[in-house]
Amino acid sequence: MRWDQLFDDLAVQLDQAQREEERALALEEERLRQGRLTLRERLAAMHRAGRPVRIELVGGRVVALRGFGFGRDWIAAELVDATHRQTQLVVPLAAIAAVLPDREQLAQSLEPQPEASARLSERIGLAFVLRDLCRRRTPVRLTTLDGEVHGTFDRVLRDHLELAVHEAGTPRREREVRGYRLVPFERIVSVGF
Repeated sequence: MRWDQLFDDLAVQLDQAQREEERALALEEERLRQGRLTLRERLAAMHRAGRPVRIELVGGRVVALRGFGFGRDWIAAELVDATHRQTQLVVPLAAIAAVLPDREQLAQSLEPQPEASARLSERIGLAFVLRDLCRRRTPVRLTTLDGEVHGTFDRVLRDHLELAVHEAGTPRREREVRGYRLVPFERIVSVGF
């Protein structure tokens, strides 16, 4: 009878030790998974909630964005502002100074997400998006580290773009162009259109 109690006690201790080991292993796996998360992945998880995400851009401007699209080194989203006009914004990931989530968004950004399929848009770089705006002759509001200017992209090259500067809301016509700017990609904070 005493041997039965001893073996039962040893079995309980062994089960408990095994559960603790499994719990420690699960915690370590979770730490490793979180350690591999990128800012882009966390933004994508916050986006799935459907609520605007507040982002501080380099230079201190805070914007609320929703409806994200993701490229290799950029995000595109709808700017949520008090004027209720629909503005699309393209932001290089390098121009994000901070993401300002609420507690719920913060928790959601850490939750395991389904494996994303490799979409073509996720491999497209910033230059491709800017070339598309150039090809469409879309008037833009270009925000750089040095300020904001309105115009239309004339050319998008390997590491910079050429902007014809003109008044906001006017089409690019040679008589309306007040000047030209060559802007390196690394100076771009956002492109609104």
